[in-house]
Amino acid sequence: MTNNKEPGTELDSITAATLDNYNRTAQSFREGTRDHDVSQNVAALLRHIQVEAPFTLLDFGCGPGRDLKTFSGMGHIAIGLDGSEQFAEMARADTGCEVWQQDFLKLDLPADKFDGIFANASLQHVPSSELPRVLKELYASLKPGGVLFCSLPRGNNMEGWSRERYSVFHDKTMWWAYMQQAGFSELEHYYRPEGMPREQQPWLASAWRKV
Repeated sequence: MTNNKEPGTELDSITAATLDNYNRTAQSFREGTRDHDVSQNVAALLRHIQVEAPFTLLDFGCGPGRDLKTFSGMGHIAIGLDGSEQFAEMARADTGCEVWQQDFLKLDLPADKFDGIFANASLQHVPSSELPRVLKELYASLKPGGVLFCSLPRGNNMEGWSRERYSVFHDKTMWWAYMQQAGFSELEHYYRPEGMPREQQPWLASAWRKV
């Protein structure tokens, strides 16, 4: 990974290059992640939603639709969102769910729509300069009391190009600052994968409520 900071780099170029990588590798990505067990993360979102099921959920960065299919199969009203054209097509075909193809930096989300948002391994692609705005847009799209779950690769707040994708590797302190600035209140957090020493847990997962 390089340490090229986002300022001075065109945001449109960042988005285009990252999405181009996902579009070119869509099939191998689907095969490589199809069997990933994220049931711990799914449960962390659902247990904090306080309204009666079925829930209206947004799978933010739904990819080929693995988790979207899980939510739909549980009886929830699940909508996917991804910037990749290939992923959006795959997710629609595999799940039968509504899937919105939207650039993370140019979101067009309805206000007060969702009981929960599942952002599993997706928000790391938002450059830090744009993250406060994007989080506020997600906050606005949640119903009052709604829940945002996010899982992110941990790091020391470096950002730049990693495997042809622009990513930010937040530490816990910085991520909490972003979330609280956007108006969220923490519900829980943990590190993944389960049962491993902390140095072998590269993922930070957290759940937050719209106050």
